Amino acid sequence: MKLNCVIVDDSAIQRMVVNKHVSNSLHLKLVGEFSNAIEAKNFMSYNEVDLIFLDIEMPVINGFDLLDGLKKKPQVIFITSKPDYAVKAFDYDATDYLQKPITNARFDAAIRRALQQYSLLKDAPEEDGTHIFIKSKLKKLKVFTNRIKYVEAYGDYIKVITDDETHLVLSTMKSFENDLPSERFVRVHKSFIVNIDKVEKFNSKYAEIGTIKIPLSRNKKDDLKRALSLT
Repeated sequence: MKLNCVIVDDSAIQRMVVNKHVSNSLHLKLVGEFSNAIEAKNFMSYNEVDLIFLDIEMPVINGFDLLDGLKKKPQVIFITSKPDYAVKAFDYDATDYLQKPITNARFDAAIRRALQQYSLLKDAPEEDGTHIFIKSKLKKLKVFTNRIKYVEAYGDYIKVITDDETHLVLSTMKSFENDLPSERFVRVHKSFIVNIDKVEKFNSKYAEIGTIKIPLSRNKKDDLKRALSLT
């Protein structure tokens, strides 16, 4: 098994260091190396990438911003000289967080985690329908998007309300919105995303899903109408 990986770091020296570690691994195939997030994002839009070795502090667009802008998110191993970002890194469901300078043993341990995670996702039983994986209560859960009714901001978390249950997920609304099919889900308020298939009716103030009234921002009403093909 080999994972297609890219290195994203504005330091040429650090890219060379990580490149050497990657070259020594039997389980990695380097498919791209980038000095900035914009080039990396463009590449990943058209190429299959399983794993990113990502620096956090980069000019213009930092590592977190890059992940927020990706529609399809590979696994990520953050590489940084500072420990300060560790908590935020794992909010982004990081596979690992390596602090410079990187030792061979620590790098190998991170790759083992990446391989285990890759196998877990690939071995999950396939069912019909579009789905996403969410991390709730320290577990990876497969959730079919057609069963999601709406998503609600909840402090540093979001609540994912499905036909059957509610999941509490450590994520930003923006990041989670990027994981959802844009043709089916619409951000109708700063704190709410709705599945348009679940919307039963709406007016100038609310979109209704069952007995739940979801606030509708004035500037988002047209987005909902377009999604429902009412314009």
